[in-house]
Parts: sequence; C-alpha cells; structure tokens
Amino acid sequence: GHILSGLICHPDQEHILYPLGCTVVIQGMASGKQTFLHGHTNNVSCVVVSKSGMLVASGQVTFMGFKADIILWDFKKEELLARLSLHKGRIEGLAFSPNDLYLVSLGGQDDGSVVVWSIPKKEAVCGSPASARSAGNATVLTASRCRDEMFVTAGNGTIRVWELDLKNRKIRPTECQTGQLKRVITCVKMADDDSYFYVGTSSGDILKLNPSNKLMSDYGPQKEKFSMGVTALLLLKTGDIIVGTGGGIVALCKGSNYKVMKKIQVQGIVTSLTRRGQGHQFFVGTNESQIYRVNYTEFKEELIATCHNEAIHDIVFPLGTSDLFATCSKNDIRVWHTPENRELLRIVIPNMTCRAIEFMSDGRSIISAWNDGKIRAFMPETGRLMYVIDHAHSLGVTAIAATSNCRRIVSGGGEGQVRVWEIGERTRKLEEVLKEHISAVSCIKIKKNDQECVTASLDGTCIIWDIVRFIRNQMILANTLFQCVCYHPEEYQIITSGTDRRIGYWEVFDGSAIRELEGSASGSINGMDITSDGVHFVTGGDDHLVKMWDYNEGEVTHVGVGHSGSITRLKICPGNKYIVSVSADGAILRWKYPHCR
Repeated sequence: GHILSGLICHPDQEHILYPLGCTVVIQGMASGKQTFLHGHTNNVSCVVVSKSGMLVASGQVTFMGFKADIILWDFKKEELLARLSLHKGRIEGLAFSPNDLYLVSLGGQDDGSVVVWSIPKKEAVCGSPASARSAGNATVLTASRCRDEMFVTAGNGTIRVWELDLKNRKIRPTECQTGQLKRVITCVKMADDDSYFYVGTSSGDILKLNPSNKLMSDYGPQKEKFSMGVTALLLLKTGDIIVGTGGGIVALCKGSNYKVMKKIQVQGIVTSLTRRGQGHQFFVGTNESQIYRVNYTEFKEELIATCHNEAIHDIVFPLGTSDLFATCSKNDIRVWHTPENRELLRIVIPNMTCRAIEFMSDGRSIISAWNDGKIRAFMPETGRLMYVIDHAHSLGVTAIAATSNCRRIVSGGGEGQVRVWEIGERTRKLEEVLKEHISAVSCIKIKKNDQECVTASLDGTCIIWDIVRFIRNQMILANTLFQCVCYHPEEYQIITSGTDRRIGYWEVFDGSAIRELEGSASGSINGMDITSDGVHFVTGGDDHLVKMWDYNEGEVTHVGVGHSGSITRLKICPGNKYIVSVSADGAILRWKYPHCR
C-alpha cells in the first residue's frame, strides 16, 4: 500500500489491480479470485492500466547502476508482452497515451530521464532529461486524455507539459508558470477533455493549470490547507475533486473554490484513489495496507481488504482446525478466516513487535511473545487482554510454546534463557530458568507428553530439555544460526535448519546426526513444518520459495513460487488442506496442499 497510485480499478469495473512485492495482483471484485503477474526481479514501484483496459504496464526498482525493467502485460491473457529496459535504478512513473500508441516512463532520481516508447514496435522512440538542471526531480507523470502526443511531468519545483514530435523523434518540454508559488508536487490528474489539470502539493494545496497556455488559473484552499499534504486526487464529471491526504482524510471538494463539502477519515496515509466507472463508487488505498470502498452518494467508507504492513514473524493454526489462523507483526496480532481470506480480529499493541504466537490447545487463549520482554495472553474471540507476564526476558521474548495440558508455557528470550512458567487460574509462576544458550532462542517445540522440549538458538546449538527434572538431555552443535526445529510426529527424530541452508536430521535419543540435505541454493531457511503423518515437510526462507520435501527420501517434490520477500515462517494446516506462508514484505500466501501420487 505504500506505492502511490498503486491501487487501480480496471475499466471493466470488475477487477482491481495492485502491486505486492515483485508481483502485480489482479483481483476479481465479485469472486475475490486472484491472479498474479510474475516477471519482475525486484519490487514493483509503479503500475498503470491503459484507457482501453487491454494493456497493463509495471516498473520496478533495482540496484544502483543496473537497468530497471518496465514490463508490458496483456490484461486478458495475463501474459508478458515486452520487457523494456533503458532506465537505471528505479521507474518512478508510467503513463499510457489515450489510444495505446505510446507508453511514457519516468526514471527515478538517479536516472532523471523521461522516455517515450512505441507500443506497436515495443521500442523507445526518444528520451530527454525530465527536469531542468535548476529545478528539482520530477516524480509524477500523467498522459493527456485526448491526444497521444502530449503528457505532463511534475515534481520538486517543476511542472512541465511535453509535446512529442514524432517526425524528428524529439520531445519538447514547456515549463508551466506558477508565479510566486514554490511547491513540491506529489500527484497530478488530467481532466477528461484536456482543458485543465490539477496538481496536489506537499504543502496541502491544489493548483489548477491550463495545458494549452501553460499558466496557473487558480489554486486553493487558501486558508484551511490539507494537513500532511495532498497525496492523491480524483476528478469527477461534475467538476468536483476528491482529495486524499497524508493525514488519512478523504475529502470531497468543490471544483470552483476548493471548499470541503464532505470528508471521511481512514487509517494510514492515502496513497491511491481510483474510481469505478463514472465515479459513483471509488476505492481508497492507504499505506497501512487497507483498501476501502466508498459510495459517492453516502460518502461512507467500507473496509474491503486489509493485511499487515510490516514484516510478519509467525503464523499458527489452532489445534485441529484449518478455518482459522493467526499471524503476528509489528504493532499487532491478527486472526484470519481461511476460506474467505478475511480478518476476524485485530489485537493492537502500538509500537511493539510481536515475535511469536501460539494458540493454547484448549482454544481459550492466544499467547504471544513481545520485544518489550512481556508475554501477553489474549482471548481469541474478543482480543481482550487476559494476563501479562512482565519482565519475562531481558532482551525481548523471541519464542514461545505451550504444553498440551495448558498448564505451562515455555518461553525463550533474546539473551538465550529458556524459562518455564506455571499458568494457574489466576497466577503465573516462574518455575525454572534454563541457562545454556548464549544467544537468542529462535524456536521451541514441546513433545506431546509435555515432558520434553527442544529449543533452537542463534548460537549454533539445539538443546533437548527434560522439563520435568529441568535438566539438559542432549545438545546438538552445528556451524549455523538455527532458525527452526521440528519433531517428527513419532518423536524419535528432529529436523533443524538455519542460515547454513542445510536441513539436518538428528536422533533425539543421543543427539547424533543422521543426515544432512542441501535445503536451498541461496539464503537462510527460516521456517519449516511437518505433516501429522511425518511423510512430508515444507521449508521456506530467503530464496522466496516454498519447498515440499519427502521426509524419507530427502527429495524436493514440489516448489511454490510467489513470495517476493524472505519467507519468515510457514505452516501446514491441520487436515493437510493448505500451506500458509508469511514473509518479511508483509504478505500472507495460501497454497493448495499438493496431494502426492
């Protein structure tokens, strides 16, 4: 949700598009069915749809000095038409000409050029530096609504109207005069008949300019400027404007005097406003990953989609059901309804990060580990706080697990201690502190009989503890930072993985290594989960791939491609219907469980 104008309602009025990491998601409004456009090698920085709706273009960011690609897609067939590459570093903005003849692209500040591409030939026509040396960077771009040869760029102290001279293969800019006003332009919208265009500024006012004589006709509001700047604009047929601001206000303004007639408050900075059809309904996208639907007549917002907007650290299913799962991130824990992909509950603790969560097996509470050193337990239906264990660990709580009789919690901390807590009706007592690890505990798993647990740590050890007598049974050493550990369902073996990309099988009885597999070609493995029958297990990590393994053969049977950030955790749901994986870019992906022949 942090990409400006990233949320787009398709002209067919049945689909919305938005970028997510390296992919572009096309979602049907009625069905909720999603399809994905894969092809970018790094995060998508802008998306546009042509006026006809036939074409989609998306640009990406890349590393300094490398070329950033623009991909042209066929919307109907959902396939890649062309890869256009000239700009370096980042694509800041894209725009289609009204008859799908040209695509205009604007490079980021390290590139600073504007290029016109011919869509039929799929090649560049011409390019030019986007702004004068004396002016700031151009950051926004819009095309004319009637003529293929005109477009507008704007940015820090610059507004330019460009004309394409196809015969001489040149683009010629004309600087627009704004008199005494010095503004940083954040968004630009062209009227349907090209008679004027509006630009929104970071100062919180709106300028109206004429593209034919390049002069500013008026600006406003003069006194009550929009707080935190104008971040999105939408023009209506009536001549009125809908304004989105950095303060999360969506306001309907009179076109003549910029007076606010109606306004609503949404959560986060408004980054996208897109209208469905003629504007009887429009959508609002914010940088806190919220999508709202607003009916123009009532002017009331309705939240239709939401997700985490920070890295997700954990995912858990309650015992025996696949219809619910919980995820945790910075600021919040969310409970989701799996079949509908809908958020049921949000538990917010502002400015804190939740590192790990667990459903108690009786389903009466969600226990959670937080970076302020507290263990918090919540009611799963209402999200009400049940109890807090203060100062549970000195460097934040990093891992947590509960016994199946719900009487004990085992927690791990950033300082490496493992603590066992006795949970009564009204009391929480520290039973024992197990000091062996010398670095953060990353994962804890408890045996079904509640008498033994295994803890994995970033110090390169996995320890199997007896949690009745509170002694160390076995210690496993490896040259890696362990990220995850799993008991085989029959509990005579454990599998571990971590930053050395290897999956290790170990004997629980004496801690000896059974075998080692090469788990990934690049990057750490951060999450793993095993099926209840112990035949298959899944892994995910920094290579963005979900891999399914045969436990006995040690072979990869299936690979899931879809994440664009590092996978942090993943789980197979009870009953093996789905696999749900979560990643550092805030995405939750649900996969169909492959039933192996």
